[in-house]
Amino acid sequence: MTDQGLQFPKFYVTAPSPCPYIDGQIERKVFTELNGPDAASLNEALGKVGFRRSQSVVYRPACEACSACISVRVRALEHTLSKSQRRILKLNSDIKIEVKPATVTEEQFNLLSEYLNDRHKDGSMASMTIDEYADMVETSPVSTSIIEYRRVLDQKLMAVGLTDELSDGLSMVYSFFDIHEQNRSLGTYIILNHIERAKIANQPYVYLGYWVSGSQKMNYKRRFKPLERLGQHGWYDIETDDLVK
Repeated sequence: MTDQGLQFPKFYVTAPSPCPYIDGQIERKVFTELNGPDAASLNEALGKVGFRRSQSVVYRPACEACSACISVRVRALEHTLSKSQRRILKLNSDIKIEVKPATVTEEQFNLLSEYLNDRHKDGSMASMTIDEYADMVETSPVSTSIIEYRRVLDQKLMAVGLTDELSDGLSMVYSFFDIHEQNRSLGTYIILNHIERAKIANQPYVYLGYWVSGSQKMNYKRRFKPLERLGQHGWYDIETDDLVK
């Protein structure tokens, strides 16, 4: 392309590695770097065709023998609360929410470390250092924010969300929470809060990343409706696809 438009990026493919979601499968990813004045526009364009951001890189699965990873997004303006979601909001009515610049704190990192050791101790992030966490949060070349969720009573940090702000909604890059507060369903609460934020801003979508049919780790994403999946011809309601019912 010319200098007057987006420069076409160079794409690379990762080496094969074990899939974190499906036993016995091999994972590969295609990725490119976000840099220069077109970083935000490139992130937007690639995000709409299934790429996800991590630091200054955007990627999506490129597995040779599997296509189970499916990009999903909630149509925020049409979302209505289920009975269980209303209950979750009530359980967390004592939480104060604050949107902050994408800057790390030791308090956030301690919460993340405990979360990773409990939920993803065998994952690639389990041994993350505070410097690596800072790279994840602070090196974004696009509009990004940290959302802190604190209990009003004692200001205890309960959950954190790292979120990209797109022209058509919010993209949830990563979130984590206090694993000792299981009755609060904080993971669901964070998504509900993002949906509400998108509604207030009159933005149509909240991007949830990838959903994998049959993966217990991913089942929670099906609870937010209406939910769209990305297919070969664009986005459409996930409930219309017999393969994922």
